[in-house]
Amino acid sequence: MTNLKLIVVEDYEAMSRAAAEWLANIVGEKPDASVVLAMGNTPMGMYERLADLRSEEKVDFSAIRAFQLDGYLGIPSDDPRSLEGWLRRSVVEPWKLREDQLVLLEENTDDPARTAREYELEVERAGGIDATILGLGPNGHLGFNEPPSRADSPTRAVTLTEKSLHSNAAYWGGLDRVPRESITAGMDVLLGSRKILLLASGAGKREILKATLHGAIDENVPSSFLRTHGDVTIIVDKAAYPDE
Repeated sequence: MTNLKLIVVEDYEAMSRAAAEWLANIVGEKPDASVVLAMGNTPMGMYERLADLRSEEKVDFSAIRAFQLDGYLGIPSDDPRSLEGWLRRSVVEPWKLREDQLVLLEENTDDPARTAREYELEVERAGGIDATILGLGPNGHLGFNEPPSRADSPTRAVTLTEKSLHSNAAYWGGLDRVPRESITAGMDVLLGSRKILLLASGAGKREILKATLHGAIDENVPSSFLRTHGDVTIIVDKAAYPDE
């Protein structure tokens, strides 16, 4: 696992600070970096810290390209469940990004295949992705690349697995509120990123993190493919770190 840098920190706050420093350094070196941004509770502390750094003029986001990682199909952007809406509230507004800096995955689309093609074309136009921030799904999904997902799986519509439906029920007030279909940046986009940051926090991630780090590398645990990449940083708190 020489291609992985594993950082174990004390708690969620320490993870968030270390993650913010990771991205701030990348943007400092390449101000026009193309960045894929995960939603979910795990990276929110990181994004808040980066908003503070921007306010303190310690990082400048005015030239980055921000790519939405995934979303729920059939959800308008003003729906509380919209991941575009979450991206806007947690990143676009506090980081003061402009509309021309955003590459979105349209959730309320009647043609997800076209949306996926247009997204991948934007990745190509950007010259590829410089940095990708990911959370770790309970079944090893990255974005909504549900198992089984191959390393070359493209950007596409996906049917959520039962495990993902149940894990997302807490966000939206019950299982019946969770959309069944999603759209996600493909594994080809994520693994094609020059640098990848994976965040995991809490004891609930311990088992899947162990499988990610030490289990078989195959499509049944999509996050295991991170071990085939040349530049991955994994930051976890002690609660999420699996016992050897």
